[in-house]
Amino acid sequence: MKTYKSSAKCQCIGLGNNVHSKLKLNHFFLALLFWIGLGSTHAADIAPAYPNKPIQLIVGFSPGGSADTVGRALAEGLSTRLGQPVIVLNKAGANGNIAAELVARSAPDGYTLYFPSIGHAVNASLYKNLPYDPIKDFTAIGSVFSAPNMLVVPMNSPYKSVAEVIAAAKSNPGRLTFASSGSGTSVHLSAVLFEKMAKIDMIHVPYKGTGSAMPDVISGQVDMSFPNLPSAVPQVKAGNLRGLAITSAKRSAAAPDVPTIAESGLPGYDMATWYGLVAPANLPIGIRSRLNKELQSILADPKFKDKLIAQGADPMPGSPEQFSIFIKSEMEKWRKLIAQSQITVD
Repeated sequence: MKTYKSSAKCQCIGLGNNVHSKLKLNHFFLALLFWIGLGSTHAADIAPAYPNKPIQLIVGFSPGGSADTVGRALAEGLSTRLGQPVIVLNKAGANGNIAAELVARSAPDGYTLYFPSIGHAVNASLYKNLPYDPIKDFTAIGSVFSAPNMLVVPMNSPYKSVAEVIAAAKSNPGRLTFASSGSGTSVHLSAVLFEKMAKIDMIHVPYKGTGSAMPDVISGQVDMSFPNLPSAVPQVKAGNLRGLAITSAKRSAAAPDVPTIAESGLPGYDMATWYGLVAPANLPIGIRSRLNKELQSILADPKFKDKLIAQGADPMPGSPEQFSIFIKSEMEKWRKLIAQSQITVD
């Protein structure tokens, strides 16, 4: 009997010690969790709110073209909504490759943004040793606008229609010249598609942007060009250039009297460009969401929207996910067309 009582007493004492130890352990973990939570809250309180300094918006073309013009309007809108200066930095050359590589190598902190064009999807098929991945090295924020191009000639040009341009090119193979904003740009691809469908051969004169090419087109040093509508319309309205045709399947409200290339003798011709907003890969989700939110507000703003439409561009609102899917689909689309047309970088 004594042995039994002694054993029970020991068990009770052991049980009491275990409960006491567990209570101490629970108190320890509760205290630890409290301090961790307090530290996280304190860190969140002292972390600087985004943005707290100027932001750079990198544009891959020279000043004066549609990318630069709309890019600056976008920068102004972002600056107003974010409360910090958004500075446009032009890094022209290689169809946006120079600008894209700069952004891809930048810190993913939201202070370096990129305004890519259709070239962002095209370059992967044009350049054998691209120094970045158009998908993996970037964070899609949102699409901005799409727009057709316009076939234009100098006001002193003898060509007053698409038919006359084609006839002259066929009579003088390899003599007519066309300016572009760089190899692989929508301006270049519009001309290449025109050549293929019309079965003609022209000389490509690439520049570092539409802004750089436009003076030579206006002066007549180059026979023609296919600039984006936002760049072409002001020059046509000012009487500096003659607009012969629109590259999209339908006429543009910005130039309703200008026929499409399709209705001017090349049925099935259809070409348009686009621009968007991206950042380096691994951009924090919170910053991406904030930027997309402000971008949607800008695209919905009547002044910004009307300005785009007046120049022949259509706003492209949407989520980061939608823009990412769109870029991938454009890469595949142009991969096939470039392979079929055997387009190479000059």
